Amino acid sequence: MRLRFAKNKKLMITAIILSTLFILGTVGVLFLNQAKFGRIPQGKRLERIKQSPHYDGQKFVNDEKTVTMTGDKNLFETTLEFLFGKRSQTVPDTALTVVKTDLKSLPQDLDWIVWFGHSSYLMNLSGKKILVDPVFYQGSPVSFVNKMFKGTDVYKPADMPDIDYLVISHDHWDHLDYQAVKELEPRVKCVVTGLGVGEHFEYWGYPVEKLVELDWWDSTDLSEGFNVTSTPARHFSGRGVRPNKTLWSSFVFKTPKRTVWIGGDSGYGGHFKKIGEKFADIDLAILENGQYNEDWNQIHTLPEQLSKEMLDLNADRYMTVHHSKFCLGYHTYFEPLENAKRAAQESGKPMLMPQMGEVVYLE
Repeated sequence: MRLRFAKNKKLMITAIILSTLFILGTVGVLFLNQAKFGRIPQGKRLERIKQSPHYDGQKFVNDEKTVTMTGDKNLFETTLEFLFGKRSQTVPDTALTVVKTDLKSLPQDLDWIVWFGHSSYLMNLSGKKILVDPVFYQGSPVSFVNKMFKGTDVYKPADMPDIDYLVISHDHWDHLDYQAVKELEPRVKCVVTGLGVGEHFEYWGYPVEKLVELDWWDSTDLSEGFNVTSTPARHFSGRGVRPNKTLWSSFVFKTPKRTVWIGGDSGYGGHFKKIGEKFADIDLAILENGQYNEDWNQIHTLPEQLSKEMLDLNADRYMTVHHSKFCLGYHTYFEPLENAKRAAQESGKPMLMPQMGEVVYLE
């Protein structure tokens, strides 16, 4: 009798465990199948990707050997530490001040830039509106992780003017906001991004004719006097559980008045000098600065590397982004601003340091 009871109890526990795993698995599949996760490249787009020298047959790779996690802890341990570990001043206690500018009334005949925090900014270059990595709602797949700092959620898609070129450096959640780009679609004339990222946009309802997907060093004329070249970055990509199926990039925009380099996310590497040598007339270079850590020191720029990048690029002036809106690292929220000041002193190069929402004229 006791043996039969023990056996039945064991079977019942096993059934409960299997049922729980089944439910969790089903919930996980349903969660990952949400439209906001996008879609892995397929069909003709995948065939084009396979021709890229930066694709190893399964995934995109960096020019230099790159390890995503460089610390002693694995990804699971690092994630737990990030979510539940004790940190100091990584998030401001009070709301940050953001200037609310009427973007639709700004002059067409002057070049300017307005930064919205993190890596989102709008430029007017020779009358063309260029919106970069707009994240106005969520910087992660769930609303309770990676929240915007208080006071920094001032701008929304409705505040944007009509966009000539929407630039997406890569498909990470803090650079590609599903809800934002869905709302912007009727007012976006063209999307410029890396190989494969267009799959998300096509899945989300963007016409294929609007999509320009470039491999590193590919160049194309967008309109009269406007040319864009995709340049390398040292990073990675992915919105779900399959990383590096799309390409991460930086971009050089040549316009009638000036040349602007959009850096995207990147760790330090030899590509900075190559870009500076190939494009010797960069007027403004926009660099990543923030969310760095020794545990991932090859995929984000460390503070001591910022001035090296500036010297390698040899641009006339600089601006840094990837800070002041989200906490994705362990440093204080104001440390990147100190890094920018120090890098300007070390490099001897001018550094633009606008307030979020402030108009900076480039004339």
